[in-house]
Amino acid sequence: MNQDPMNPITEDDIANYLANTPDFFERHAELLAAVQLTSPHGNRAVSLQERQAEMLREKIKVLEHRVMDMVRHGNENMVIADRLQRWARNLFLVQPARELPAQITGEIASQFMVPQVAIKVWDVDARYGGEPFAEGVSDDAKTFASSLTQPYCGVNSGFEAVNWPGDPGVALSIALVPLRAGAINAPGPAFGMLVLASPDPQRFSSGMGTDFLERIAELASAALSRLRHE
Repeated sequence: MNQDPMNPITEDDIANYLANTPDFFERHAELLAAVQLTSPHGNRAVSLQERQAEMLREKIKVLEHRVMDMVRHGNENMVIADRLQRWARNLFLVQPARELPAQITGEIASQFMVPQVAIKVWDVDARYGGEPFAEGVSDDAKTFASSLTQPYCGVNSGFEAVNWPGDPGVALSIALVPLRAGAINAPGPAFGMLVLASPDPQRFSSGMGTDFLERIAELASAALSRLRHE
């Protein structure tokens, strides 16, 4: 490692040399024990080997935390899946079609602990045209529902649908879920919309996953088709 005396060796030169000379410490093994580094846990000096051991322990701790997070999220997902199954089972047991909207909203509120839940369905059979769930929806709200291809989750920005649960003043975060035949992102207009609202501003956030909401939408849509084609 020759160096021009006019250009002194820099730390980068040393680092590059060691990186490009992997057998250096094999030829100078005694340096591994002799090199002293400052430990991040206090100002004491530790050997290179001890510092490597500390770094390995830190990596293991990070991995342990990640595994714990994965287990926690896995347990949470299992709980949600169980609740979704119970909700769907109770939905299938409903006999009179006109009771479906109340069953859907009531079970969502209880199974998933959502403070405010409401549902509106339009283009229903004439027999259900006078039901509360089929009234009070503007053309703008219908157009907005049809424009959604996935649940809207976020802050209450004054959407008409936020008034459906009855207490828009405490709805600080909301989920607006379109209901349509088939998948939630299927082509064609929506025939209804599900509204979930919470006073917790973080309950429904723009960055949250919507897989379970989409499953709820598809199951509810399938059940509510009885109001249109019974």
